[in-house]
Order: sequence, then structure tokens, then C-alpha cells
Amino acid sequence: MVDMSTPFPPTFQPKAVEAAWYDWWEKEGFFKPEYKADGSVKDEGAYVISIPPPNVTGSLHLGHALTCSIQDTMIRWNRMKGKTVLWTPGADHAGIATQVVVEKKLKRERNITRHDLGREKFIEETYKWKDEYIDRIYNQIRRLGSSVDWDRKKFTMDPSMCTAVNEAFVRMHSDGTIYRANRLVNWCTKLKTALSNVEVENMELKGRTMLTVADHDPNKQYEFGVLISFAYPIENSDEKIIVATTRLETMLGDTAIAVHPSDKRYQHLHGKYAIHPFQNRRIPIVPDEYPDPEFGTGAVKITPAHDPNDFIVGKRQNLEFINIFTDDGRINEYGGEKFTGMLRFDARVAILEALKEKGLYVSTADNAMVLPICDRSKNIVEPLLKPQWWINTSEMAKQAIDAVKEDKIKITPQTSRNDWFRWLETPQDWCISRQLWWGHRIPAYYVLIKGDDNNRDDVDRWVSGRTEEEAMANAIKKYSHVKPEDITLEQDEDVLDTWFSSGLWPFATLGWPENTKDLQDFYPNNLLETGRDILFFWVARMVMMSLKLNGKVPFNEVFCHAMLCDAHGRKMSKSLGNVIDPINVIEGVSLEKLQKGLESGNLDPRELVKAKAGQMKDYPNGIPECGTDALRFYLLACSSHGMFLNMDVLRVDGYKKFCNKIWNATRFALLKLDGDFKPPASAALSGKESAADLWILHKLNKAIQETNTYIEQMNFMQATNAAYQFWWYELCDVYLEVCKPVIDGEDPVAKKASQNVLYTCLDQGIKLLHPFMPFVTEELYQRLPRRANDNIPTIMKTTYPSYVAEWDNSKAEKDFEFVNSVVHAARSLLTDYSIKSNATFYIQTPNSEVMDAQLKIAKSLIGKACENLSIIDVNAPPPEGCSLYTLDETKIFLLVKGMVDFKAEIAKLKKKLDKTQSLHDAIVKKQAVEGYALNVKDEIKEIDNNKLAGYKAEIEAMLATIATFEKLDQ
Repeated sequence: MVDMSTPFPPTFQPKAVEAAWYDWWEKEGFFKPEYKADGSVKDEGAYVISIPPPNVTGSLHLGHALTCSIQDTMIRWNRMKGKTVLWTPGADHAGIATQVVVEKKLKRERNITRHDLGREKFIEETYKWKDEYIDRIYNQIRRLGSSVDWDRKKFTMDPSMCTAVNEAFVRMHSDGTIYRANRLVNWCTKLKTALSNVEVENMELKGRTMLTVADHDPNKQYEFGVLISFAYPIENSDEKIIVATTRLETMLGDTAIAVHPSDKRYQHLHGKYAIHPFQNRRIPIVPDEYPDPEFGTGAVKITPAHDPNDFIVGKRQNLEFINIFTDDGRINEYGGEKFTGMLRFDARVAILEALKEKGLYVSTADNAMVLPICDRSKNIVEPLLKPQWWINTSEMAKQAIDAVKEDKIKITPQTSRNDWFRWLETPQDWCISRQLWWGHRIPAYYVLIKGDDNNRDDVDRWVSGRTEEEAMANAIKKYSHVKPEDITLEQDEDVLDTWFSSGLWPFATLGWPENTKDLQDFYPNNLLETGRDILFFWVARMVMMSLKLNGKVPFNEVFCHAMLCDAHGRKMSKSLGNVIDPINVIEGVSLEKLQKGLESGNLDPRELVKAKAGQMKDYPNGIPECGTDALRFYLLACSSHGMFLNMDVLRVDGYKKFCNKIWNATRFALLKLDGDFKPPASAALSGKESAADLWILHKLNKAIQETNTYIEQMNFMQATNAAYQFWWYELCDVYLEVCKPVIDGEDPVAKKASQNVLYTCLDQGIKLLHPFMPFVTEELYQRLPRRANDNIPTIMKTTYPSYVAEWDNSKAEKDFEFVNSVVHAARSLLTDYSIKSNATFYIQTPNSEVMDAQLKIAKSLIGKACENLSIIDVNAPPPEGCSLYTLDETKIFLLVKGMVDFKAEIAKLKKKLDKTQSLHDAIVKKQAVEGYALNVKDEIKEIDNNKLAGYKAEIEAMLATIATFEKLDQ
């Protein structure tokens, strides 16, 4: 047990409450899986989540906080359900992203590039970055209260993970799933690496658009969204053939002009040649099914090395493949003297001018198009022919589809399930090699044979191996006709796509490829919880690779939370200044510190100005200290199955007030439980409970049912609402007020019954909240007295509340809520007449028996203003000098004669009536204007009608009140 002898602070202070609990939980090993005595998983089963590993590119943001809050809620709930629970933490090396930020840092701080350092030294610098940021990330995960098993933490480049990566690659290469091919890739000329399709964003252009380009002069803009038509001269003829393109620079690599075989305009040119205007190359005119005779001129320039569709035509027609770009996006030797060395979009401008000079330019027209953008560098992606490593995903994608169709994996929400099928039903092979230094170096080796020309473009001259020795053995076996001493190997310089290693995450973290106990106990995982934006990036890859390598799904359920946006509905972005570190919400932060945080990042100077302006607008006074529990509860309370979650950081402070409400209620209750209070051994009813006692237990039972149901459904908005409703509106606002006079009263039996019920509500209510709010609930749990034989050291090991049949009491609910409705009516009358003391009420009701039994409670709830409260016979005439409030068959009378200056009240009401009547008449006049019905928009008419209805209701109510006052004043 923890020493809680320190005084109970009068107010909730999140910093003080959160200071020590996490370290104690971790030190005591409470986050570790709990087994049976024989070392096996508990009878209740296992519950396992692998944390989506955050990138070591920087610190966590509120999207990660949402992820941690959801997952920790499920982990703590299942732990309290008695299961053997495991939540594995870790971080991802994030190849491209991390290399980019480290390169920026080197350039900014030391004005050097990675090439100045060399590969080995650059990797050392990147590990320094990783060590700094992984510690920061792990600290943030701790601060969020995440109950992960830190002894099992993994980094995607740990030795055990490298073993798993090599194993997966070699197995898949051996069976032909991984292959090497010279194919078109998405190439980023700024990062000088290939990208997968999912790392490319699509920028839609409606027509002519001038843009800056990331790897070009930032002061220049280039034209996009246009279709440029130009003519090729036909060999030995005065005739020309007109083609059109959105990427004029690629004409330097044209190797054919295709026309449809049935297009009569060009049948006489079949088999003839056009002449390239800058290279004097002969370009064949080929009949092919690809061109649409109805679109444009019907003739299409073919650049097989720089366009996916042209690539297919080039293979079909056996055309020459000419690459016109260097890796950094300059025109290579195929540009001749005129264009070689130019950046690609400078060449576009120069080629256009040169065509005009030769009289071959025809026209420029607006053209809606999609521009591919690298999601890391924001550079325009270039299709480029490169020998790369690929995964054939066709069979793997089919297996992933079947796993969902056969309900081996449940995907929530339904929209994400639909996305799953949409993406995987048209699979594309996955390019897995990256031209980076940071990452898992590909365990593939080029085979050099002594005396051979060793053509590097030969995609078959490669072997793989878990070690270089194994690769050599494979090479000797493959080239058995060559003397072993004539064979040498060179390992591929490239690294694997980050998503390859993270695709192994749920099983590699458990020790795969070894058949470990963890793998036997905890695989498949139960839940994969993540953002819907990486459903295909990551989730699909994990499913495909697990089915391929293990023959089973990696998890049983996928829950995709909504995309976190700011209060204005904007996606969170560093350049907007709306990305918030959760620690800044937990601890609070000034605007000045927020701005300094931006300055220490890698933002472009222009983006920095915009981001600072965004922060100044959204957080002029900074962010108040809210604490972890309030942040978690807010994120969960806002979480729905929708596409987007608009988050107003400043509203988190409202849930800090909820924490304070719970704190004060518990502190007050402990004062009412006396120093020597000992709760009974169980929460069973004694038979001495009042109607209010039975009502609050019924409400507690309902909250328990709903919270469990909604957590099971991962409907966190409703789960938190059920717990909040019970604590705020039922326990604090009503029951604490009801039980106060009973506990302070002279009836020892009623007092004891009320104390026991109050204790049960606190004990169960705190446990109910624990998965959402771990810190404040642990603190309060430790301060509560314990039932006999209860020596559980921490709330997280207690049993989560469950339905108690004995507490289910719909009659108590109906009776007490009837009394409560009378109380609210009485309070409303007091407010209407501004009576604050010496009030006298008469209740006339057919439920007089119920009312009589709870008269004392009702008077207490109405408050100190209530001096007298009595029940009158249902057939008695209305008391004189009273105002009336009717509730169905129940009438509540308040004696107002002698308590209210009716003349003054009537004068005030008539003044207000005149003003409301004027507003009413103004709308009537507006609607009477000629043309109103035809010319005014429907939405404006609806607003006017709603206002008019409201004014009418106000006028009628005021007239009725004036009539009542005039009658009472007689």
C-alpha cells in the first residue's frame, strides 16, 4: 500500500497528482503481463496491442496523444477485466523523414551536406538525433499515462528487428515474391530516391497555374496545368504531325509517335518516321490501340522511360527507352549542347522557345491535371526508369481482402472497410528500395565474376542472404559453372522502404522469426488502432506480410480514429503553427514559448512567419495548464467514428474543471465518512436504503452498463459521456446534496446506509473513470478506505465495475426522478420571482405517497430559500396568493403574495413586452413587402419564421405572467 497520510489538498492540482504515480506504476511492474501460476495466459484470455511506432523525426503531437489515449483506455479496461494484457511500445526510424530533418539540421548548423560527412559519419549523426528524440518521445508517452511494458520496447533498427527484416527479405526473394526489375518509379529529384505510390500526394490543378518548384530557384515560377501542342516534321516530306503534352521537356526522350490503327488520317504514315527537331533522331510512327482518335489530334508522343502509359506502349512496340534526366533532375547528354545540364523545368521553358524559333510550336491550352508531389520534400515527382527491388503484391493483396471478407479482421468504421477493398482490389507492385543512407540496408548482393563484363543493368545478377556468407553460398550455387574464387559480392547500397520493416512490427516485436513464448502467447494481437490516413501505408502492409510469412492475420480488429484537425477544421500542420505538443496542454505554455518552439524547428522562413501568425491568432494568451487526465478525457469525449475531429485545445480546460469536481466530491465525501468509517465487506444492499440511495445505485448501475458497452464498441464519446453524466449530474449535483442532511442527521441507521452507498458510488465511480483518467483516479483510490480483505495495491489491478442485478431498480428511478422534477419546478418558480428566502411551497399531486416519503429530501434539494414545503389534498382548492407550475397531474404552488412587488414587476415586464413586440412587428412588416415571397432566399425565410415564432412565444408568456401578477395584486 502507498503512504497517503499527507493531507488531502483542497483543490485538484494536476502537476502534483501526476508527479509520482507513473514512476511507481513502472517500478512496481504493474504494466507487465500477468500470468497464471504455471506461466500461462489467464483464463480470461490475452489482450494485446502493439503501439503504432512514432517516427523519430521529432516530438509527438496531439494526434499521437489521441492514439495513446484510446489504446491505453482499452489496455487498462481489459487489464481490469482480468486479462493477461500486453502493450508493446517502440519507435520507427522513418527513413526518408529522418534523413531529411538531419540533413536540414547539418545544413543549418554547420553548412555541410551528408556527402561532406560520408555515409558512416552521417549515420552516426542520425543516431545522435534518434537518441535525443526517442527519449523525448518515450517521455511524452509516459506523461500521457500510457501503461506500456517498457522492457519490451523496440526500435525498428534494433538488432532483433534487423534480423527479422533480413529474414523476411530473403524468404520473399527466395520464392520470387521480391524481385529486381528496371521499371518506372516515382523519383524525387530533391531527395534523389524512389518513392512508393503512397508517398506521393496529388495536387489537383484546374488549369494554368504558376508554381515554384522545391529543387529549382525559389524566386522563379513555372507554368503547369497546360497542354502544349507542337509539330514533328515527317522524314522526306513537307508534312508535319501534331502532338500534345503537359510535360514538354520529356519530348527529348520521345522514341515513337503512336496513332490508332483505324484512324484514317494517319494510315498513310504507318511505318514512316518523324525527325526529332533537336537531335535529328528518326522517330517511328506506330499504329497502336493506345491513342484515342477522338481526343486532340489523335497522335500521341511516346516517351517510354518517363510515363507509365508510354512504358506499356514501349514494351508492346519494342521501342527504345531513353532516360533524359540525371538523378538530381537535370537534362543529361540526350539534351545535346542546347539543353544538357538544365534543370527540368528550365528546360521546359527553353524547349518551348526553341520550338517557336523552328516554327514547330502550335498552341497552349488550359488543361486540368493532377501533379504528383513528394510528401516529404514537396518536390514535383518525376517518373524515372530505374532498376529497383519490388514486391509482387497481387496474391498478398487477395489474401488481405479475403481476411476482411471472412471476418478474420474487423475494420471500423465502415468507410475504412470500404477503402480497404477499394485499394487492394487493384494492387500495384510495391517498390521497396530507397536511395538513402538511413535505414535497413538491403541484404542483396551483386555478383561480380572475374573476366565478365558485369553489366550492372542485369537484374538477374543478384543474390540475397541473411549474412554475406549465406549470400556467397547462394552465388556459388547459382553460378556453379564459375570457380568460387572468381566470384566476389558487393552489397546493394540502397536501403529498404521504411514501411517494409514496420510491416513486420506486430510479430517482429514479439521475437519473430524465433518461435518465442511471447509469439505463442500474444499473436495475433487483438487490436490495431491508428489513423485512417495510414490504412494502406501501414495496416495493409502488416496484414499482407503477416499472412505471407506467418499464415495468419496480425490482429483481429482494426480501429481507425478520425483525422485530428484544429478548431477551424484545418489539418494539423507545422507550417500553420497548429501542431501542438501534448506536454504544452498538460503543463500549459505561454505564447512566447510556443513561438520559440517553432523557431527551433526546421520550418522554411516563409512558413515560420505564417505559423507564428497562426499561433498568435489561436493562442493569444498561450495554453492553460490542463493536466493529462483532462487532455485524455477531452480527446476521448470528442472522438467519434467520423472522418475528422476538430479539436479546440482551449476547451480541454473545461475537463480540468471536471477533474476538480471529482476531487472535491471525493474530498467532501471523505469528510462525511468520519475518521473511523469502515466500509462493509461487500456492496450488497442492507435493506435500510432510502429512495435516494436506491436511485443513485440504479444510476450507477446504468452508467456501469453503458460505459462497458460503449468501451467494448470503442465508442469513446458515449463511454465518457455515461461516466461524466453519472459523476456530474447525478452523484455531485443531486446525491451529495441529498445525503448531506441524512449523514449529518440523528438517525444512525439512515446515516450508515447513506454512508455505505456514498462509499460504493465513490469506489465504483472512480474505477469507472480509471481507463480514461488514470492519474486522478489512482490518487483518489489510494485515499479511500478499503473493504475487508481488499489489499490490491493499485486501482489498475482492481476489477472493473460490472452490472449488479440487485441495484437495478426502475421504481426507485421513477419515484426519485418524479421528486426531482418537482424540485426543478420549485427552483424555476424561485428564479422567476427572484425569491431568495422564506419561500413557502404547496404540492398537489396524485403521487402524494411518493412525495410524502421524500419530502425532507425535496426540501433539501430546493435549497435554503425553501422555508416550508407541504402536500395538500389533490381535491383541495388552490391556495390563495400563489403562483403555479404544472407538471402533468402535479401542481407546484409558490406563495408570492407579500413576497413580490407586483406593480414593479408588471412595469418591467411591460417594458420588455414593448421591445419584443417591436421586434416581432418588424419581421411581420418585412414579410409583407412586395416580392418577399419570390426574391428572398429560403434559408432567410426560415430564419425569419423561426425568429417570429420565438417572439410570439415570448409575448404570450409575458402576457400570461402579467395577467397572473395583476390578479395576485388585487
